[in-house]
Amino acid sequence: MSTDRYVSPLSERYASKEMQYIFSPDMKFRTWRRLWIALAETERELGLAITEEQIAELKEHQDDINYEVAKEREKVVRHDVMSHVYAYGVQCPKAKPIIHLGATSCYVGDNTDIIVMTEALKLVKKKLVNVIAQLAGFATKYADLPTLAFTHFQPAQPTTVGKRATLWAQEFLMDLEDLEYVLSGMKLLGSKGTTGTQASFLELFDGDQEKIDRIDPMIAEKMGFSACVAVSGQTYSRKTDTRVLNVLAGIAASAHKMSNDIRLLQHLKEVEEPFEKTQIGSSAMAYKRNPMRSERIASLSRYVLLDALNPAITSSCQWFERTLDDSANKRLSVPEGFLAVDGILDLCLNVTDGLKVYPKVIEKHLMAELPFMATENIMMDAVKAGGDRQELHERIRELSMEAGRNVKENGLENNLLELIAADPAFGLSLDELKKSMEPSRYIGRSKEQVARFVETVVQPVLKANEGLLGVTAEILV
Repeated sequence: MSTDRYVSPLSERYASKEMQYIFSPDMKFRTWRRLWIALAETERELGLAITEEQIAELKEHQDDINYEVAKEREKVVRHDVMSHVYAYGVQCPKAKPIIHLGATSCYVGDNTDIIVMTEALKLVKKKLVNVIAQLAGFATKYADLPTLAFTHFQPAQPTTVGKRATLWAQEFLMDLEDLEYVLSGMKLLGSKGTTGTQASFLELFDGDQEKIDRIDPMIAEKMGFSACVAVSGQTYSRKTDTRVLNVLAGIAASAHKMSNDIRLLQHLKEVEEPFEKTQIGSSAMAYKRNPMRSERIASLSRYVLLDALNPAITSSCQWFERTLDDSANKRLSVPEGFLAVDGILDLCLNVTDGLKVYPKVIEKHLMAELPFMATENIMMDAVKAGGDRQELHERIRELSMEAGRNVKENGLENNLLELIAADPAFGLSLDELKKSMEPSRYIGRSKEQVARFVETVVQPVLKANEGLLGVTAEILV
């Protein structure tokens, strides 16, 4: 680790080695060489005077990149692509004359960007699927554990711990749908020339339109893509970056919402994220168990949500066939968006895998509020016994206010049941009232909804992606 200059925490603390490699110089420049080989092979197959010997020489050196030669050359020519063309030519003297033939810098630069983002989306998808799988397992395990639900963070009609987890999973499933849609539409730039007109290839192939039409599909196939964009300026549309970063922002929003809920539940001591035996929660307060993983999810998520603005603004600011005011921004916003989301998903995997539930605390909180929520059932029982619904409704309202004051102003236990039992208008004993305090009577169809959601919504997704399952994550700091 360097201690005398800035090092991004995205690489030192948050993102996985796998995601870091996808955006590494080595991945970038190896991809450049693969693209130069694909171009040379395509041009040879379409009739240009390129030999098998030249192709073989290019392939021989596609991975042993002479970085120092390229670095020294760039000091002279101030152009990264031409520096690497030169360095490749030093290793491949026979192929030197045909490297990058007919192409512009964006042939390697932009096609590589698409390839890199595609690989990064695949890694994001793998981790996202595993987060969904873990949430589905958690939801199933706690499908029938009653808990207070909240609207406006005020106690509301009960739900179950598992049902709440399905809400988190559902939003991640929406993100997965968006990701798969964008991933399925990723297309290479191809080889379009300096302004997208393929003028250089018109010259190379003596105006043979049929051969020129075959260049992009052949390159796409060699690079593992279904197609190249139909038209372009010098670059692929920067709107592609916008679509990709919007997917990442969606994942960040879902993770942020889940992490907020977990942080609030940890405050209530109902649910707790993983906490290591030797972990220190506070430098001053030794007893503390702070939800630092969930807080980090929220922190990184806000970064991604704001980062997604960069490609949108950049795409709107491009002039005609291209300007270069996109380059510096892309070098930051796209990799850092992916590195941050990678860190977020690793945290989500870690938290959902070790989420601790405290049923006794959950029950205590629920039972403190349940008398208020049971009043409708109590009123119905009293009406069956001969009471007047309207009069009983008013009496329950008055008694509920009195019980609420006892709790809030005097710090007493909720005594609503005792107040109702003492009121002759209801004709119900305290024992009869306590029988109505079974939490499972008030969770509606939560248990059934969890089972149906997991079976009909989640399981088909997991089945379709079963080859991606089994991912876990360790948190470095």
